Amino acid sequence: MIIARRSSWSGGALLVFLMAVTLLPFMSLFTTALHESGTYPRGLDWPSHPHWHNFIEAFHVANMGVIFKSSVLIVIGVVPVSILIATMAGFGLGHLRVRGGRVVFLLFLLGLTLPFEGVIVPLYYEIRGFGLLNTRWAIILPLIGLFMPFGVYWMRAHFLNLPQELSEAARVDGATTWQLFWRIHIPLARPAVTSLGILLTVWTWNQFLLAIVLVDDPTKRTMAGALGAFQGQWGTNIPLLSAGSLLILTPTLVVFLVFQRHFVAALLQGSLKG
Repeated sequence: MIIARRSSWSGGALLVFLMAVTLLPFMSLFTTALHESGTYPRGLDWPSHPHWHNFIEAFHVANMGVIFKSSVLIVIGVVPVSILIATMAGFGLGHLRVRGGRVVFLLFLLGLTLPFEGVIVPLYYEIRGFGLLNTRWAIILPLIGLFMPFGVYWMRAHFLNLPQELSEAARVDGATTWQLFWRIHIPLARPAVTSLGILLTVWTWNQFLLAIVLVDDPTKRTMAGALGAFQGQWGTNIPLLSAGSLLILTPTLVVFLVFQRHFVAALLQGSLKG
């Protein structure tokens, strides 16, 4: 009993410590954003007169309305297509066990080891060859391909653990492979698909490297990519820069808080099946 209480106390203390470490940078950004524009605040120093208008000023100065629209368009272009392809590929590799699937899956695993920085130069010349530089397609198309290794790995792990008896019973009733996929396995894969969508949305929203290399116009980048132009213009104005950073982080935080139950459900589902 004593050991169990000590274990519970140490686990709770560790969670509190990790939470504090995680929230501390955000609290520092928040307090910095409330200082007078043009000053150089230190640490978690709370201002005597908070300047809440810094958030409004950062929103207008960075033209975040247009940038927010651009980010939404890029997310809409990347996430649904990536989920569809990854889910179909994961179903084929994980449940149907297609011929040569192990070799194909190995290639996807090798893709997980490929960093964005390693392909940015050849990707630049390829996008330029297609005439897509300085367009949103220069971000959308590469991200779909770069997200495939993880997406296929994630969905294959889900379909791999589904019982074959479900498919066998459906085939006895005359279901085709397409009907098997859409009517039986997709409803069961909802937690995995939702959690994958959350991850891809956050990663697309926060994409920085491709946005600044392949797109010159800040209004056609993601919000994280547009922060580079905002930093170049207002890099010496620390409170305004902090306010802009928080405005960029807020949408992804809202998405995660809204769909966190689906994300946790997918993780628990995978751990129980494993």
